[in-house]
Amino acid sequence: QVQLVESGGGLVQTGDSLRLSCAASGGTFSRYYMGWFRQAPGKEREFVAAISSSGGRTAYPDSVKGRFTISRDNAKNTVYLQMNSLKPEDTAVYYCAANWATRFYGTNRYDYDYWGQGTQVTVSS
Repeated sequence: QVQLVESGGGLVQTGDSLRLSCAASGGTFSRYYMGWFRQAPGKEREFVAAISSSGGRTAYPDSVKGRFTISRDNAKNTVYLQMNSLKPEDTAVYYCAANWATRFYGTNRYDYDYWGQGTQVTVSS
């Protein structure tokens, strides 16, 4: 059983940067692939980024590719999401997710069994 706790959200302006962190406990972190998702009010939870258990493979949707970077530090049991050039449409609650690494990573919310409580990111125009 993995517990996930996100941090680093906040209120920023268009064009600013923000780094989210997700600390994991209760499992062998290096054996899980990790992902970030977000959910805006009235919208479905959407995929933002994923990273393989070793950190060697990553994936992003076109909406954030080139602006967001996912990384992980297996020694610190932590995954990060560096967000640059933020836009108002990036405003959402951001969730960290994990799953046992039977493949490189998942890009669908149903690929993940463990979720954090979320951290709010608000980008003002």
